[in-house]
Amino acid sequence: MIRKRRKRLDWLTLICLSLCLSVAVTWTRFYPAEISQTTVTASEEIRGVWITNVNSGVLFVPGGTQRALDQLSQLNFNTVYPVFWNRGTTFYRSAIARRVTGRFQDILLNFVHLGEDVFSDIISQAHQRDLRVIPWFEYGLMAPINSQLVKRHPEWVTLPQSFRFSATPSLKELENALLPNYPPSNKNAGWFGIKNVWLNPLHPQVQRFIEDLIIEVVIKYDVDGIQFDDNFGMPIELGYDWYTRKVYKEEHGGKLPPNNPADPEWMRWRANKITAFMKTLHDRIKAVKPDCLISLAPNPREFAYNESLQDWQTWVKQGLIEELILQVYRDSPQAFLSELEDPAIREIRGKIPVGIGILSGTMAHAVDIEQIQQQVQVVRDRQFQGVSFFYWETLWSYFTPDAPRERRRVFETLFSPSPS
Repeated sequence: MIRKRRKRLDWLTLICLSLCLSVAVTWTRFYPAEISQTTVTASEEIRGVWITNVNSGVLFVPGGTQRALDQLSQLNFNTVYPVFWNRGTTFYRSAIARRVTGRFQDILLNFVHLGEDVFSDIISQAHQRDLRVIPWFEYGLMAPINSQLVKRHPEWVTLPQSFRFSATPSLKELENALLPNYPPSNKNAGWFGIKNVWLNPLHPQVQRFIEDLIIEVVIKYDVDGIQFDDNFGMPIELGYDWYTRKVYKEEHGGKLPPNNPADPEWMRWRANKITAFMKTLHDRIKAVKPDCLISLAPNPREFAYNESLQDWQTWVKQGLIEELILQVYRDSPQAFLSELEDPAIREIRGKIPVGIGILSGTMAHAVDIEQIQQQVQVVRDRQFQGVSFFYWETLWSYFTPDAPRERRRVFETLFSPSPS
């Protein structure tokens, strides 16, 4: 069990590192510098930002979220995507999480706010400022190996090909599985070197847990929608756990899954199972709250399918999602434009609103305001529905490469009452 004192030290270390960040990004001038008119009106345009606990202290500072929402409202943002789940824990008081993990809320959040319902406060304050609130299922099915969720349910974890465990692997077996290659992805390493595993989206108990969490939020809070992200899938290297192998054999005349994780049929079979799970989630959400928007913030189509078996193009065709915010975190102007011009994006734009996720910076990668300004212009020039920025802490904080006041001034220009 992670003790409160250790968690608090980790958080303080994170804040200190954040304040020391001074990395600058070189930008090649390629986009038009002027902000021109778009046919998407200010009231229709998505002007969003993700609010997370990762490399960010806004949730843990008393009054932090109120100040953040005040600034966003003053600068004419209209949508927030606050984290309500990541890394095996919830950021609201969850009876479902308590039942499954033994904890009803993130330890540090609970410690700082003394058990107060910060999530409810965010929703109430955001709506008072005419901001849409679409809670974000961040990190999807990823969870740290040392989380209470994984410790209590190691059988829920999906595994790479090189491991053959029983239906109920021990935590020690999982830890051994992580040592060399689980899976070969940079997403493996979490905070302070803690490794992540993936819950199996095909496992019925995992599905029930995720469904119950989502429905709990939809029923308990006055949310405008729910958003899933790029980690709501399964890395291509995984799926060789006992349960998935059993189901595959039952549906393939006793055959085991191919040794090649990139085998087209094996990829399609797993992707279809994830799509079926997404349909179940869609149907349950709509059954309890028909007007709850189902949003998705995926990686570009080819990467999403080939790396995470996330077939979001099919999800759109089947009517399972109603808003798509494509993550296009690219510094290169050519790479940024290339993702916007994907034929799959052109195809779905006539079906649902499509916005573009723009990187405003990370703890290790600063993004200057000129790049942000120019990328917003490219999105508008191509008549997308709007933008969302990853993430709040890097919009105009003190570890950005430009002065916070200058960055806020640019956002004020970008998000004037009528985009121009």
